[in-house]
Amino acid sequence: MIIESRAYARAGLLGNPSDGYFGKTISIIVKNFGARISLYQSPELHIEPQEQDLTTYRNIYHLRDAVSLTGYNGGIPLIKAAIKKFCEYCEENNTRLSNKNFTVRYASSIPRQVGLAGSSAIIIATMRALMQFYSVKIPLEILPNLALSAEKDELGINAGMQDRVIQSYEGCVYMNFDKKIMEEKKYGQYERIEPALLPKLYIAYKTSLGKVSGTVFNDIRARYDKGDAHVIDTLSKIASLAERGKEVIRQKDYETLFHLMNENFDLRCKIMNISESNMELINTARSCGASASFTGSGGSIIGMYTDDEMLNKLVVKLKNLNARVIKPYIV
Repeated sequence: MIIESRAYARAGLLGNPSDGYFGKTISIIVKNFGARISLYQSPELHIEPQEQDLTTYRNIYHLRDAVSLTGYNGGIPLIKAAIKKFCEYCEENNTRLSNKNFTVRYASSIPRQVGLAGSSAIIIATMRALMQFYSVKIPLEILPNLALSAEKDELGINAGMQDRVIQSYEGCVYMNFDKKIMEEKKYGQYERIEPALLPKLYIAYKTSLGKVSGTVFNDIRARYDKGDAHVIDTLSKIASLAERGKEVIRQKDYETLFHLMNENFDLRCKIMNISESNMELINTARSCGASASFTGSGGSIIGMYTDDEMLNKLVVKLKNLNARVIKPYIV
């Protein structure tokens, strides 16, 4: 029997990047893109390499383009880390795994390194497949912790909880990572928001703007750890937007939500260097009358639009920048 599992892309609506700083966020799942894991029993444990894992290239330019698109590491380190953390979780909880091996194969349609959480999707999908293969249940609120630990502790990637929470819960979720809550419960306060309450949303992404998200946030992390008052105050303001946004969405106060999303990005600009190409995406979308903010670490944006005429305008103008516009499937 072949086990198939999936995890989808993520878009931060409000709050990001304050999730790694005891902040608050609202995120949506984006089912237009996903990571897929196929897992079946085999004599030995084997991870099948995919194109991004290969070490042979046609020429030097092929290597350069491949690294620019997918980074230095393919998906195998992520899968190894997921398997290791899963095994350790079972040992710590006195869960004996049956004596059988497996082969795992992965694929992903999530555009790489444009802030749509492709790496964490591979880890979540791998853990879901392992849970099914070994008949192990991991509580929903704990699964994001394990996924984060796989990237942060095993691979040294600077990341937060947001991506793993929304990819575990799916739909639309408000997350409160208050320090006291995190220290007491070891996980955050997660509230589902009915996706039907959301306004019309678009996402635009440009793969040529891809960057490794961990490196994007390294500077903020360093300044936060040093107690930089400007960074800490700005992250606090970004977190407050998510808290207010939760109520605004439930009231369907879209006019206020529109301004909150723009303010979210404008605050981020005070503590992060935004490239000209990313600013061009934001400004072009706003010139069409839409709101615009990053979905994650840059390379893709999310915002509200009012009608088909505005959406068409977004598609045409952002296409001129080689960006693709989609309407996110959340349910």
